[in-house]
Amino acid sequence: MSKTDKPITEAHPAGLWPTLLPDRKAFMAGPGLLFMLVVFALPIALLIGSSFVVADHLSLEAYKKVLYDDYYIGIILKTLKLAFITTSVCLIIGYPAAFALALAKGRLQIILFSLIFLPLTVSIIVKTFGLSIMMSRNGIINWTLIALGIVDRPARIMFTDFSLYVSMVNVFIPFMILPLYSSIRMLDWRLAEAATSLGSTPFYVFRRVILPLTVPGIIAGTSLVFSISVAAYVTPSLLMGDRFMTMSQVMAKAFLFLRDFNLGSAMAVIMLCISVSIILIASYMAQAQRRAKS
Repeated sequence: MSKTDKPITEAHPAGLWPTLLPDRKAFMAGPGLLFMLVVFALPIALLIGSSFVVADHLSLEAYKKVLYDDYYIGIILKTLKLAFITTSVCLIIGYPAAFALALAKGRLQIILFSLIFLPLTVSIIVKTFGLSIMMSRNGIINWTLIALGIVDRPARIMFTDFSLYVSMVNVFIPFMILPLYSSIRMLDWRLAEAATSLGSTPFYVFRRVILPLTVPGIIAGTSLVFSISVAAYVTPSLLMGDRFMTMSQVMAKAFLFLRDFNLGSAMAVIMLCISVSIILIASYMAQAQRRAKS
C-alpha cells in the first residue's frame, strides 16, 4: 500500500451521511414545494385539462366559443384596457411616492410606510364599499362639489368607468410603490451628484442616470400590478356589476350560474396565459437590463 492510499478503516462512518442524504437545501424546501404542488400546480393542471374536455372527449369547442365570439373578445379587450390604465396611473402616482418614501427620514418615513401598509391590512371588500359610499349621490365627494358651488345637484359618480379606475388604483397602488421603493433605495446618489457637478441639468440627470437605474423596480411593479389587475373580480363586481364585465366575472358566472365549466376553464386558461406572458416579458426585460449594465 502506498503512502497516499488510506485504509478503509480510517474513514469515519459519519462522513458517509452527507453523500447518502439528499442536499439539505432541497430537503428543507421539500415541504414548501409539496404544498405548492398540491394547492397550486395540481388545481391549475386540472383546470387546464377541463378546458379541453367536452362530453368526455378532447375538444377545442370552449376556446372556439371564447375566441370566435365578439362578445367575449370585447370582454378580454376591456379587461386588458382596465389593467393597462390601472397600471399606468399606479406608475405615474407611485413613482414620485416611492421617491418620497425612500428619501424620508425618521417619523415621516414611518408615517408614509403606515399609509402604504395599513390599506393592505384591510379587506378589498371593505375598501371598495367605503369608496362606493364616498362616491355615492350623498357621499363626501358630491357634498364637497355642491358646497364649493362646482355643481348644483349631485353628480353621477358611481357606476361609471371613472369610479372603477379610481377604486382599482386605490386597491393596487401599494403593489407598485413597494417594488419601486426597493429599487430607489439601492440607488447610488453619488452618480447623480457627479453628473450634476459636470454641468448636467436636473432633467438630464433624471433621464440618463436615475431613471435607468430604477428600471428594475418599474418592471417589477408594472408586471405585478398588471397581472393582478387582469384578474380583479371584487372591485369591478361591486362598483359596476354587469355594466363592466371582466374575464373574472365571466369565469364566475360560468362556474356558479351557467354551470358551464368548459367556458369558465377556457377563460381562466386565457387569463393565465396573459399573466404568464406578462411575467415572462418582465423577466426578459429585467435580464436584458442586467446584461446592459454588465
